[in-house]
Amino acid sequence: MKKSEIILTTIHFPLDFLMLVLAGLAAYFLRFSSFFTSIKPVLFDLKFEKYLPLMLAVAAGWMVLFVFSGLYKVNPNRRLVNDLSRVVFACSTGIAAVTIYIFFQRELFDSRFIVIIGWILAIVFVSVERAIMRLVKNLLHRLGVGVRFVAIIGDGHVTDILRETILQRKGFGYVLAAQFVKFNDNARTEILKLVKQKKIDEILLTDPKADQQETLALIDFCDENHLTFKYSADLFSTYMSNMSVTAMAGIPVVEMQKTRLQIWGRVIKRILDIIGSIMIIIITSPLTILSALAVALESGRPIIYKNERVGEAGKKFFTLKFRSMRQKYCIGPQFGNQEKALIVEKELIAKKSIKEGPVYKIKDDPRVTLVGRVLRRLSLDELPQLFNVLKGEMSLVGPRPHQPREVAKYAKHHRRVLNIKPGITGLAQISGRSDLEFEEEVRLDTLYLEHWTVLLDLIILLKTPFILFKARKAL
Repeated sequence: MKKSEIILTTIHFPLDFLMLVLAGLAAYFLRFSSFFTSIKPVLFDLKFEKYLPLMLAVAAGWMVLFVFSGLYKVNPNRRLVNDLSRVVFACSTGIAAVTIYIFFQRELFDSRFIVIIGWILAIVFVSVERAIMRLVKNLLHRLGVGVRFVAIIGDGHVTDILRETILQRKGFGYVLAAQFVKFNDNARTEILKLVKQKKIDEILLTDPKADQQETLALIDFCDENHLTFKYSADLFSTYMSNMSVTAMAGIPVVEMQKTRLQIWGRVIKRILDIIGSIMIIIITSPLTILSALAVALESGRPIIYKNERVGEAGKKFFTLKFRSMRQKYCIGPQFGNQEKALIVEKELIAKKSIKEGPVYKIKDDPRVTLVGRVLRRLSLDELPQLFNVLKGEMSLVGPRPHQPREVAKYAKHHRRVLNIKPGITGLAQISGRSDLEFEEEVRLDTLYLEHWTVLLDLIILLKTPFILFKARKAL
């Protein structure tokens, strides 16, 4: 482990404590400031000499919560958002403990303002401090301070991704020292040279097909030369990212779970979908009404287009969208001329589809109306899908639902995205909307269902409005 990593992790401890103390002091002096006393006079007696030791004790107690929440674990690859979520959790747990204490010892303290403001300021101060320290760390890495020299052993797509990431993202703190296809005598000799020059810290094995003998030899080599050994997960390890272990007749039995969304996860996600969809329906109701009127005035009824899609576990349902195409080209039970419409669509797919694989996307689709282009451009055509969410056919966040004829062309690994409800938005949508290659879309959707959290859903929902105005390849 690099000394710089130890120093940067250790320095967080006094800085976090300092931020908590500053939050406590700021809350106290704000309460006794002329601005707030003019709004509500102070009706309790709390001298600073009495408050200070109490506040320091509370800050020390919160530091214990910070420790247990994992804020001081050394993980150079942990994202800032994970740290900030832990800060919020630890501070919220701390304020709950303080509230309970005040409830039973009311004579010691009687200012809800100081408690609430102290909690808010603690989250803000510590979060800002953590963000600044992350910027400092990234700057140091870019300057070559505290970087880790790594040798990659392997080849293939995964190796290429990791190599390009190391070369391009200097803030990660990695420097590519060497790369070898196999751990053979030549690789051993070259790595030993790097060891003598102190230009290597880690070896990363990226070949999932490496045989056991080669891997064990590499592990022994790392132990002998005090190098860190890492390896990229193979396909089976990826499937094992969500597993549970139970005992049956005293024998451990491992269940490979399809997603993190098990019993309580599904309950929580469904509750959030109901609350969220109702709120968004209310907020966007003016846009919904205007969109409906625009479709009706331009090309008449029906305003809503029902398109058959495949949902969770392969169940079929009809997504609701504002009709954006001329009626004679629409495909579905609502419309006639199905054979002609299908022929036109097949011709357009052959000539203008910009996607490869089972899913098509037609560039400059001539079937789309003028209003339809505007609705698609702003994704307003998908507003009625909020009612699919309320009905339980879709979720606010999840993989995009595809048509049965597209799903019929799925490869085996594509079908993993059918393990959860499809969504109006998702990780793939905020990463490239409809412009992503299908394989990349599936990879992102698979990553989402394997690593789902409430926080991830909230991040995706918050990012969605900001990507609506990005240019798209097809409308």
